[in-house]
Amino acid sequence: MKKFSQLAVPYIIWAALMIVLPMLLILMYSFTEHGNSIISFAVTFDHYIKFFSDPDFLLVLWRSFTIAVKTTIICLLLGYPLAYFIARSAEKWQNILVLCITIPTWINMLVRTYAWIGLLSDGGLFAQILGFFGVEEVEILYTEFAVLLGMVYNFLPFMILQINTSLCKMDQNLLNASADLGATPFQTFWKVTFPLSLPGVINGITLVFLPAISAFFIPKLLGGGQYFLIGNLIENQFITVGEWNFGSAISMIMAAVMMLLMMLVKKLEVRNQGGKEDN
Repeated sequence: MKKFSQLAVPYIIWAALMIVLPMLLILMYSFTEHGNSIISFAVTFDHYIKFFSDPDFLLVLWRSFTIAVKTTIICLLLGYPLAYFIARSAEKWQNILVLCITIPTWINMLVRTYAWIGLLSDGGLFAQILGFFGVEEVEILYTEFAVLLGMVYNFLPFMILQINTSLCKMDQNLLNASADLGATPFQTFWKVTFPLSLPGVINGITLVFLPAISAFFIPKLLGGGQYFLIGNLIENQFITVGEWNFGSAISMIMAAVMMLLMMLVKKLEVRNQGGKEDN
């Protein structure tokens, strides 16, 4: 046991330097204001008051929340049938189908998002397809639809893989027993398959919603700066405006929102498993 504890020391040091320390610095910046000298700071809550008292900032937060919810719902509606199809396919095909889902993720997300600019721009593939059907002069790029499409495309594999893992781990004897007891295929799915796959659904929702609500370069590229989300606001405060203290406050607000959502997801997962949450 002591040997394993010693092996964990490098990871603990790395986590302290790369995760804990930056979070503490952001927390400090969010509650402080520069004083008269470089090393002097004044404690203040003005940055948080500024965010919650400005309707424009609250609108950006609400827009980020709604786009994340839409992305998660679409990924769930598309991902569950695909994951179910993969799990019910022959074993020799499952690995191939999973590989087809994961291959796009081998390419950098920024590069994949840039590719959508060419597809959605005027004269691009989508415009040519719509023109073939007689639909002309439809602006797709730099709209909410383009941002939502980019979000779904980038985060859909996370939903599929999580649900597929739960479905593959399911005991097939339960499905056979349900059929032997006279249940229809839909009753078997709704009463047996879906409840047992809920852990994968919950994990998939978490892996999609959290990065979607804080995404910044997808709306920046596909929204053209016209569709401003909370991630873009944080980036703007740090890089463009130079308001590190206000940007840190927004970052802490988002961190608190994500932690609350993760706690909610954990409670739902514990309730679904019929267990009790550890104190």
